[in-house]
Amino acid sequence: MSLLLPLALCTLAACCGAAPPPQPAPSPSPLLSLACNSSYVLDIANFVLQDINGDQEDGYVLSLNRVSDAREHGQEAGLGSLFYVTLDVLETGCHVLSRRSWKNCGVRTLHKSVYGQCKAIFYINKARRIFYLPAYNCTLRPVSRSEISMMCPDCPSSSPYDLSDPRFLETATESLAKYNNKSPSKQYSLVKITKTSSQWVFGPAYFVEYLIKESCTKSQASSCALQPPNSVPVGICHGSLSEQDSEKSVSVTCDFFKSQAPTPRGENSTVDQRPVNLSKVEEPQQKNTAPTNSSAKAVPKGSVQYLPDLDNKPKGSQGTGPVEAFPVQLDLTTDPQGEPLDVSFLFLEPMEEKLVVLPFPSKEQRSAECPGPAQKDNPLILPP
Repeated sequence: MSLLLPLALCTLAACCGAAPPPQPAPSPSPLLSLACNSSYVLDIANFVLQDINGDQEDGYVLSLNRVSDAREHGQEAGLGSLFYVTLDVLETGCHVLSRRSWKNCGVRTLHKSVYGQCKAIFYINKARRIFYLPAYNCTLRPVSRSEISMMCPDCPSSSPYDLSDPRFLETATESLAKYNNKSPSKQYSLVKITKTSSQWVFGPAYFVEYLIKESCTKSQASSCALQPPNSVPVGICHGSLSEQDSEKSVSVTCDFFKSQAPTPRGENSTVDQRPVNLSKVEEPQQKNTAPTNSSAKAVPKGSVQYLPDLDNKPKGSQGTGPVEAFPVQLDLTTDPQGEPLDVSFLFLEPMEEKLVVLPFPSKEQRSAECPGPAQKDNPLILPP
């Protein structure tokens, strides 16, 4: 018995002094950082912007200024990849209802610029030629008017969100009346003003952009009745009104949208527009259509938010303040392990397919080759 006690004490001491078991090393991130200026990433950015612009019914077409971040998350075998992309964008002069490609639209001059950032999650399945945008969010704001005034005191002052000045409505009304007077057949009415600006040259000058709809033909002018309020806009006009020595000068130009049959939301309509070099499949191209009974699930989830320019600071704020931020949030999950996203409706065959969606990555972890070079590199229109 006397021999067992020392033995037990030695065993206990050895156990207490033993090193703790090694902890498992943290698993590497499943996200692969991509070079922001690679042709592969630029193709993906093009597809993302096509779908974001195509999802809008109001506002202007957004164009790519640069890719700020890009990650790839490979899924299970046969399910392709999810891409997490952050794009710096610029507003163009094309209204979204024109349905023009952003590559065919010119960006606005600096003093009229609206810039911002979009975050998007994009799904690509090369083997099945599926290209799908499940989620996106964009935040935009106009360029600082005070900065523009210091650089160009005589440039028109944009006021895109303030339509309180009755002279803007007067400019739209009188310029449209001038257009209707010269129109050989159809007449048009005002739907809404979309952009305004003003300038002082030899007198006040006002500039407006506005949507129009058909109202009647000239032969019906004596009993002209407006179309139902749900009639769609058919074009956009640019009107101006200036005054000098009590004389008015009115000018107007109008561009009309190309009529096109609407694409069902459940149809993966952009699949057959993708270049072959991205999908790298040998079989003939074919259009992949989602089942009609799940069309609602194929609608992209996202929005485009407009912020006031940086001159509109809260009352009482002093100095330059913190670095400007674009609060673009896009988190389908906060679980670091990810959550399932059902994409069964994208496949022609009756099957259950789910992707793993991770929290949207922060820019601190992006590739050393990001952001890519900007098309317009003026710091006034580059998000931080």
